[in-house]
Amino acid sequence: MDGDSESKYVPKHGLSIDKQQAVVEGAQFVEERYGRNLDLSLAGKAKLAIRRRIAGALMVDVDLDQPPEDVTPSTNVRQVPGVSEDDVYLYPSGMSSIFNTHRIMMACRGKMRSICFGFPYIDTLKVLEKWGPGCQFYGNGSAEDLDDLERRCERGEKFLALFCEFPGNPLLQTPDLRRIRALADRFAFAVVVDETIGNFLNIHVLPHADVVVSSLTKVFSGDSNVMGGRSVATLSVQTIADRTSSILNPSSRFYNQLKSKLESEYEDNYWAGDALFMERNSRDFVSRIARINVNAEAMCSILKASSFVKEVYYPKYSSTRPFYDQYRNSTGGYGGLLSVTFRTRPEAIAFYDSLETAKGPSLGTNFTLRSVESDYFHKKHTDRNKLSVYALGPLY
Repeated sequence: MDGDSESKYVPKHGLSIDKQQAVVEGAQFVEERYGRNLDLSLAGKAKLAIRRRIAGALMVDVDLDQPPEDVTPSTNVRQVPGVSEDDVYLYPSGMSSIFNTHRIMMACRGKMRSICFGFPYIDTLKVLEKWGPGCQFYGNGSAEDLDDLERRCERGEKFLALFCEFPGNPLLQTPDLRRIRALADRFAFAVVVDETIGNFLNIHVLPHADVVVSSLTKVFSGDSNVMGGRSVATLSVQTIADRTSSILNPSSRFYNQLKSKLESEYEDNYWAGDALFMERNSRDFVSRIARINVNAEAMCSILKASSFVKEVYYPKYSSTRPFYDQYRNSTGGYGGLLSVTFRTRPEAIAFYDSLETAKGPSLGTNFTLRSVESDYFHKKHTDRNKLSVYALGPLY
């Protein structure tokens, strides 16, 4: 065997590949597919890497065998001075982080009604309605809704916190976060922003929230094989975040109360095996988001050009785009979620049945998913009349 054949081999498909690279790729394949749940002793380091990633301080791949303190933090994309992994709290699921943020808020500030602004993921609304004294639901998330909220506050009504998604689902509308922040400062209620759909690589909402929530189960993981949630406490202007995590902002008027309560009550019950999978899945988070942004915009362009399509719902094409662009990062896009309505029911059925993608009730996967919104999410919880009131009628 000559020298060249020592360093090269020719696989079945006929392409010459460097032998060393083949070994590396083979080891990576085995580790990715079969090795993530083997060594539970690395769970602590995996959780630290996840928390750093969520805080925006770790944007590169790391080897879990490398001591975490030896990893140099990346540029902080959160745009909040002082935010670190110590401000991030992990939960078993995204809804667990939202529920616990609401619970901790009530424990700190007393049991007051909350505000659900915009049409949310339905479980968020149910948490606010069923635990505590209830909530004021503004399903349209409009300027008129904020006018009504302002009048209520001026009359003396007190609220615990305003919960909103940035952007919302399924119409991908973006709330006027600057006006919300101004009202919150004036009338002393907290602002909790769910950034699951936007994600922190595209948008920077932390500086204008008291809590930011997000579901790690979705695009942060991408592989649809693990769940997770997080909470983060930061060191900047009035911000708290949660998704399978929450972020607290030390500059917030509520920071000391919330941080103290979390330090005394928070229990890390995020399973070690889930942490290992979540850490491995999220290593390519940055590159995946870039591809997802490009692909989603391309799909929107094709759909908008079709004579069969009645409307495409996407932050870039929404009337609320200016609110989104106020918080869009310089390299950020508009995310990977879109909704579409067709002019006739037969056209919608034909499109859904012929589209060669997976079907499923989720979002943020590293493969394309399609779903009929009404069947999976809101219809069994909300009657058709109410959906029409909240401008969702065309989707149902």
